[in-house]
Amino acid sequence: MCLNTGHPCNCLTDGNPCEPCRMTAKDRETEEAHLSNNINVESQAGSTCEPDLNIPSSVVGREKGQNWGWMLSGIICLNVLILGCALASGSAHNDVNIKTTDLQMYLIVLLLLTSLWMIYYTIFTSRKENAVVYQDAHAGPVWLRGGLVLFGLLSIIMDIFKIASYVGYLHCDSAVKVAFPVVQLVFILVQTYFLWIHAKDCVQLQSNITRCGLMLTLSTNLVVWMTAVTEESLHQTTVPDYPENITKLSKRSEYIVKASYGDSECKCSHTSCSIFKEAYYYLYPFNIEYSLFASAMAYVMWKNVSRVADEHGHHKIKFSLKDIFLGPVTGVLLVVAGLATFITYEMEMQKESSDDDDNEKAVMMHFITNIVIVSLMSISTVIGCAIHKVDHREHVSEKNPTRSLDVGLLVGASLGQFIISYYTIVAMVATEAKGYLNRLNLAWAILMVIQLGLQNFFIIEGLHREPFHEVQTVTVVLNPYVLQPGKELSSLEESDMEKKPNPASTEHGLHGLHGLHGLHGLHGLHGHVAEHRPKLLWKRRVLKEVCVFLLLGNVILWIMPAFGARPQFDHDTETEFYNFNMWAAVVNVGLPFGIFYRMHSVASLFEVFMTS
Repeated sequence: MCLNTGHPCNCLTDGNPCEPCRMTAKDRETEEAHLSNNINVESQAGSTCEPDLNIPSSVVGREKGQNWGWMLSGIICLNVLILGCALASGSAHNDVNIKTTDLQMYLIVLLLLTSLWMIYYTIFTSRKENAVVYQDAHAGPVWLRGGLVLFGLLSIIMDIFKIASYVGYLHCDSAVKVAFPVVQLVFILVQTYFLWIHAKDCVQLQSNITRCGLMLTLSTNLVVWMTAVTEESLHQTTVPDYPENITKLSKRSEYIVKASYGDSECKCSHTSCSIFKEAYYYLYPFNIEYSLFASAMAYVMWKNVSRVADEHGHHKIKFSLKDIFLGPVTGVLLVVAGLATFITYEMEMQKESSDDDDNEKAVMMHFITNIVIVSLMSISTVIGCAIHKVDHREHVSEKNPTRSLDVGLLVGASLGQFIISYYTIVAMVATEAKGYLNRLNLAWAILMVIQLGLQNFFIIEGLHREPFHEVQTVTVVLNPYVLQPGKELSSLEESDMEKKPNPASTEHGLHGLHGLHGLHGLHGLHGHVAEHRPKLLWKRRVLKEVCVFLLLGNVILWIMPAFGARPQFDHDTETEFYNFNMWAAVVNVGLPFGIFYRMHSVASLFEVFMTS
């Protein structure tokens, strides 16, 4: 055994290693083996080419079951959607032998099945332990669920008005038209509660049944959305009997009677039918948005089934408009001006007897208002994109279905407005844009394309940035014993008990912190706290201003088409260029997506505002 550790040991060369050398060699071999294992684990985790042949059979069986669940739920969704689309499109035409009651009976079945499944899911997850182990922190934020509740309440009011109106026709029309709003009202109550409570769930038990139930919920909401959009679109574009009024909106009340009851000889038994009909007509946009909100939340839940979410949630972000002034003020002014011109435009368009000059002036006012709104939004979006360019926040690397859905819906929904704008551009250029209305229409279409592209880029870039990290509050603990070094400790204790230090002494103590006594004073028992809250960084402030302004701009651009503005038919150039049926098909397909795009942009801009 080698005891002389001060000199090099020759025991290894002699072939008989001493005990310390044997221990050192064993430790080195153990460390090398440990490092080798770590390297192998990392290489296996990063390799995507070599399969792992030691996967347990239970894991393989679970993956096969998940694939079966994905496929079955997708098949259910496709069948429900295609059948609903066939019934909705067939009931919209008079020459097709499909009645409105046929579509409503189909919807009643869907609504009842979906409601029963949501009740079953709620009871099962509340009684079964470990049914929901993880929750997606990004899914179902409180502002999204709050919007769902708001639209749900307005949809319930719409159903109440429908019931009150349809009851007056029970003596001469089908009772299905009364049963449908009743069932829909119950469905909205159940679904709103279900999504408010379970929007964040990552279900681990009965995953296949849950996938199928969520796809049934998604497809049911989409069929309800298709039905409402079809009624609304035909409501605005019904071809009148006399061709001279083919592009006017004077047939609204006539179409409401036709679409709701189908028999002009059926008279209401009470005098309030017309009031209820006008009331629920203006609540249709909220019901449409409710169905889309619910569809999006059901899709995120479907993606989160069997998902193992991160245990750490994203940090909570508080809503605050502190130091934000220009964006809200200019945005509110924009909304007020847009509402005023929209109301004036609608009142002029709905007059039964009005001059062509008055109509042209109203359309011109509507075009100019939209051009100003879209131009200001484009300028502010350019400013926001420039801030993103100089912003050094990292991009989000974590994958989550909520953000992917937001981006997909944003880009997909914007295609509707892109289609209408490009069709308008082609028609205006082909007809050489003669007249001031055609030139304004062309300018509006071009600016709309620019604004959509810029806004999509700004929102997508903002959604993929890490949130700004709040600067922690600077807390300085001041020891009063360091404020006057010349005094004795006992006298300082007495004076501290009798009176508080004045501001001048506090300031003196802050300068004293730079000295040795100040550093020692940080550990004192009797201290005072000084807090310094810095203002928002200029980049954060500009981003918040831009987000608020764009949010309010999208609100007014949602209100105008959602509540009846149809300049595409009040101005007849596109109607004459493409003929009415083709242009009506383009508008009826593109405009619902454009309306949804504006509301979805509001939600996405709010998310960007919160993370800025």
